[in-house]
Amino acid sequence: MSHSDSTSTSQGSDPTLGAVVHDLTTQVPELIRSEIRLAQAEMAQKGKQAGLGLGLFSAAGLLAFLGLATLVATAILALSLAVAAWLAALVVAVVLLLGAGGLALGGRTKVGEATPAAPQRAVEGVKEDIATVKGQHR
Repeated sequence: MSHSDSTSTSQGSDPTLGAVVHDLTTQVPELIRSEIRLAQAEMAQKGKQAGLGLGLFSAAGLLAFLGLATLVATAILALSLAVAAWLAALVVAVVLLLGAGGLALGGRTKVGEATPAAPQRAVEGVKEDIATVKGQHR
């Protein structure tokens, strides 16, 4: 075996650190781009399915709203058998507004608990990944 054959064989089976770094710097961006393209295609497919589901939920919500409005009208009509119609409507309206106020206060409390809006665990995970890649184990 000639000297040039043994050199190419040893280089082919045991690449230098520079060659490995070069391969990584060229292959990692392409890998990331292909993963992003895959994620985009997957999200587009899921977005179509979610859009259809949201449309069905919207229709169900509209029908539920109409059913609730009918129940409110029924409550007013039933109460009007005992008191004047205008007083029955006023009583039902006050009850509904008090319920809405209570729900609004509860919602405000829950929104306050959800802040800050940043995904803290995910951010910490990314920071740990960066530290690991840099060789700074926590």
